[in-house]
Amino acid sequence: MQSSNGRPHEGGGGPESSAGNHARRDPASPDVGYEDPWYDALASGWGELDGTGAPAPVMTSAGEEPEAVVRARDVYLEVQRSAAFQEVRGRYRRFVVPGAVGFLAWYVGYVVTATTAPGVMAKPVAGAVNVAMLAGMGQFLSTFLLTWAYARHARLHRDRAALDLRWDTQELTRGARGEAS
Repeated sequence: MQSSNGRPHEGGGGPESSAGNHARRDPASPDVGYEDPWYDALASGWGELDGTGAPAPVMTSAGEEPEAVVRARDVYLEVQRSAAFQEVRGRYRRFVVPGAVGFLAWYVGYVVTATTAPGVMAKPVAGAVNVAMLAGMGQFLSTFLLTWAYARHARLHRDRAALDLRWDTQELTRGARGEAS
């Protein structure tokens, strides 16, 4: 195994040692294809120059034609342009944008009030507890509530459709590469 600087690793027990890290796969192994969407494209040489200033040729797995890679990429572009994908993205945006705007407004309101109206924030509510302490705890509470609401929204409104899209994409990609389903 080589370290990230390109020199061979000298044994030892560091984080790059293969002795205690059997789950890590070698990206150069033949079972990882370059057309795999989870493969690191920059590490594979994609998008780099060949030394003459021209883009380097597309790297493919052993025995695979470059056309199959192009067809697999076309499948992903086709899915991205599909109405089902746009619907999932729209559902995501319809939740995230108002949630983020509301949360940031609440946070900025808290900070602005704390700096411009310290008298309001210092008003006691119960004993030693004042408005600033309640508003600060409200920041934590709203963070947890927004996280819960996001996870619930994803589970109820996006996850099933996203899994269906993923399944369809994998099936279409297998068909583009000519593999048996």
